[in-house]
Amino acid sequence: MKGFDVREIREFLEDPDLKNIPAVLSLQGLSGSSVYFPLAGILTESLGKVHVVIRDNSSEASYAAGDLSVLTGDENVFLFPASYRGTGKTARPDESFRVQRTTALRALSRFFSDKKDIILVTYPKALNEGVPEKDALEKNALTVHKGLNLSHEAIKEYLFGAGFEKTDFVTEPGQFAVRGSIIDVFSYSENRPYRINFFGDEIENIRIFDQNSQLSIEERLSVSLTQRLQGEQLLLDTIADHALVWSFSEDFKDIPVNIPVMSFYKLVKETNAVRYETSPQPVFNKNFGLLVSDIRKRKAEGYRVFILSENKAQIRRLEDIFESLGCPQPFVEYKKISLHEGFTDHGNKICYYTDHQLFQRIHRVHLKGSVQKSEQITLNELTGFKVGDYVVHIDHGVGVFGGLVRTNLNGKVQEAVKIVYRDNDVLYVNIHGLHRIARYKSKESEAPRIHKLGSGAWNRIKQQTKKKVQDIARDLIKLYSERISAKGFAFSPDTYLQQQLEASFLFEDTPDQLLATQQVKSDMEKPYPMDRLICGDVGFGKTEIAIRAAFKAVTDGKQVAFLVPTTILALQHYHTINERLEGFPVKTEFVSRLKTPSQAKEILRQLQEGSIDIIIGTHRLLNKDVLFKDLGLLVIDEEQKFGVAAKEKLKLLKVNVDTLTMTATPIPRTLQFSLMGARDLSIIQTPPSNRLPIHTEVQTFDNEIIKEAIDRELDRGGQLFFVHNRIMDIESVADILRKIRPGIRIAVGHGQMPPKTMEKVLLDFICGDYDLLLSTSIIENGIDIPNANTIIINRAHLFGLSDLHQMRGRVGRSNRKAYCYLLVPQHASLTEDANRRLKALESFTELGSGFNIAMQDLDIRGAGNLLGGEQSGFIAEMGFETYQRILEEAFAELNLSYDETEKTIKKPSIVSSFAADCTIETDLDVMIPDEYIGQVSEKIRLYKELDNIKEEERLQRFFASLEDRFGPIPEPFRQLGYVVRLRQLAVQAGFERIVLKNGIMLAYFISDPHSDYYKTELFANILNYISAHPRDFQVKEQKNKLFVKVPHVKSVEAAYNFLKIFAKP
Repeated sequence: MKGFDVREIREFLEDPDLKNIPAVLSLQGLSGSSVYFPLAGILTESLGKVHVVIRDNSSEASYAAGDLSVLTGDENVFLFPASYRGTGKTARPDESFRVQRTTALRALSRFFSDKKDIILVTYPKALNEGVPEKDALEKNALTVHKGLNLSHEAIKEYLFGAGFEKTDFVTEPGQFAVRGSIIDVFSYSENRPYRINFFGDEIENIRIFDQNSQLSIEERLSVSLTQRLQGEQLLLDTIADHALVWSFSEDFKDIPVNIPVMSFYKLVKETNAVRYETSPQPVFNKNFGLLVSDIRKRKAEGYRVFILSENKAQIRRLEDIFESLGCPQPFVEYKKISLHEGFTDHGNKICYYTDHQLFQRIHRVHLKGSVQKSEQITLNELTGFKVGDYVVHIDHGVGVFGGLVRTNLNGKVQEAVKIVYRDNDVLYVNIHGLHRIARYKSKESEAPRIHKLGSGAWNRIKQQTKKKVQDIARDLIKLYSERISAKGFAFSPDTYLQQQLEASFLFEDTPDQLLATQQVKSDMEKPYPMDRLICGDVGFGKTEIAIRAAFKAVTDGKQVAFLVPTTILALQHYHTINERLEGFPVKTEFVSRLKTPSQAKEILRQLQEGSIDIIIGTHRLLNKDVLFKDLGLLVIDEEQKFGVAAKEKLKLLKVNVDTLTMTATPIPRTLQFSLMGARDLSIIQTPPSNRLPIHTEVQTFDNEIIKEAIDRELDRGGQLFFVHNRIMDIESVADILRKIRPGIRIAVGHGQMPPKTMEKVLLDFICGDYDLLLSTSIIENGIDIPNANTIIINRAHLFGLSDLHQMRGRVGRSNRKAYCYLLVPQHASLTEDANRRLKALESFTELGSGFNIAMQDLDIRGAGNLLGGEQSGFIAEMGFETYQRILEEAFAELNLSYDETEKTIKKPSIVSSFAADCTIETDLDVMIPDEYIGQVSEKIRLYKELDNIKEEERLQRFFASLEDRFGPIPEPFRQLGYVVRLRQLAVQAGFERIVLKNGIMLAYFISDPHSDYYKTELFANILNYISAHPRDFQVKEQKNKLFVKVPHVKSVEAAYNFLKIFAKP
């Protein structure tokens, strides 16, 4: 990028009179990101300075650091933030900030020795926080390298002395963990932790690892273990002799007099000034015709025009739009970089336009040194087994988890899981049988019924569920084949208008969203009617896909109906669609109770005439008097919320109209696969990448904190939600809020109000008549108010995780920073569970981050929606994971395979395997030794993970990752891997049970003597092989059970190798 002329700045800095006065040079006429070009130019002169860029706050500083990194290279630019976010009572330490601050101070200490220019980007709050003295900057780190002789003890002593905390697993800066010969340390000098591997007292290797997966990423020869750097000195005083300040902050005056200042704001008294000629990037409001004429004009005047974009898809879209508007190719030049704001440089005759401003998107900058939250560890805590948890064994039903116990078998110690059933009956489950246990997950409130061992109740429930699921599946599949044979309308391929609409989406499309868009559009282009279901979390962009589909239908001359469950949603969709299709030739209307009869009549008349393209409405749209001229697409939002009658009418409509259904309750993974043949599904699981994370904190109920939150939101012209889930004292909470902030306009809403009144309250709130909506948790039901970006949830510890997540999803829907405060009473003793939930929410600020895993009860709701409400009864009986396993079995028994080419349903010729599972009993030494992994919860998690692995490749990855985290795999653990392999082989070969004891292996065939297995070629081959090798094998029968006896089997690995002979095809 062409530099700016910096001669006048250089002359000013070389002026001998600079020493005595506060020297200020005013830089004028700079706009957009051009403000950083003079600094980039001066940097090439190597003045040996610390350039301090002062912006007003942390987000401006982040954008500045981003732009400067692009212009001068990553290695010279350091963000120097405060070590905490927020102010006053809401101030919170911030891990990323602490690492970035320490990294900047380490760079400063290097500067003192090599005098190479560096840039520190900061803001007043960070400058007012103390730093160590100059000499201390050098000392506060221990540098270690490969081959260094250093004892474990010495390193531990240093870490304790430097204030590091010892934990089981390292997840945030300032922690360390010791496991055998390995020490993990999270130093403040980097945003990822180090894994130091010793051989005796010598460092064998050093690796950087990911705190989320706990796996190594790259090797390093040396690293520095740095403590958090803090002190009493002020940064500018420490570097006064070497500093040059570039100040954008008019209010910050504490700059030592001997530091020269480049100022970017208007000065009161005239001083030296340098004038540049630039102007900001014009605002095109997504009008590409305007953009094209502007570019043509600029080119005619001899300017070069660059569009800056890091996103290849955006560049492709822009080229398509230019081509469709008849521009010659190449029309403009592209640079694959991203600046925060575009500008025109009239001096050099160059225009730089940024793609995110052209499309009015949010610009998210990713800075080095930001620490990623370790979600996996938090999730493992949430989903791990704890003593006292309810668990479900697929053969015995619901019991209580009793921990990991050791048993003694033939003098050999083994580990087993203890489950306690009714009347204190105890079941010990071998660690090879853990895949048959699941945590009981159902709605968070009521406890399940604990079953009695050996009674038939559990089996009856299992059989009922299976039968029900199979009936439902049959119906779904019948409907599917009927639809494929029906005649529909094939829409034509995309037009240039379609590309223009899709390119102007506010957020970046996620891969899932792109895929779903393509799937929907290709379905529409097929000759039979579409019936696609889109599942995605709140705020993942389902509506956007529906709008794109609707637009495609309208450009083909068809009408579109949007069906929504509530009046409020109808109004909301109307606003969203209108805003999104602004400037396009589309007419949108809505019908609901808010229209007068005469208005409704007029709308229906226009609809019949065909002058309305998109109509939005509640089930009112299904009435007989609603007639379309030519309906081409039906979009249904949250279908599960419609009644039976409405669903029947929908079925009639759906026969030859393309249908798109949307739901926010995620559909469980297993169901997705099983339903592949019955329903076209698009799943959106990735959150939009340039959405800003929602700032979440847990606080006590404190007037000052609430006042600060309210003031912050109202000062920027926004609105707030306040959730209080008790109707009896909701009015007194309103009074407290009025005292905290006099003059605030509060609307109160709760579920016991008449629907009409509630609707009016919400509408008035949407229209901005109120500042704060105080309500019970009903707001989680799909209300979307872009202007409300702060939510305060009172008594948050009483809500379940998914409820909190859903409520929090109500804010942060636009391009503003959103805040969520979870309030708990001051002296309430929270249950451990509530504590875990709130902690999890605080760390998952990104939308959709890892939540799907913790959202079990949402999955349950999703299963209920797909398979009918009565399923939730079964789920409550058996917990979710077990329900999923029974579903899998049910679908396998149906075993319907769907052949894409023939579009028909075929019955399979052979069931894949005859044995559903194989139990393995052994007295061999197979387990995870305590000295290898000591934490019980981690052990159970690994046992369970290992036991559920089905592919060899995953098994190899599993052991590789453990070797990385804990060191070489001990033999008993390695043999445990063979148990998993052995079980899979046994199932393939038709064995139900394998006993490995006293060096002999007994492999039992399928117990049902009438099974078709005994007629297969596989069984015949096994018998032939055995009769050919009588010394190695014997076939025996005992109590009507047929088995093979193999002597001299000394390990699980040996048993696996024997079985490999049988399982050969």
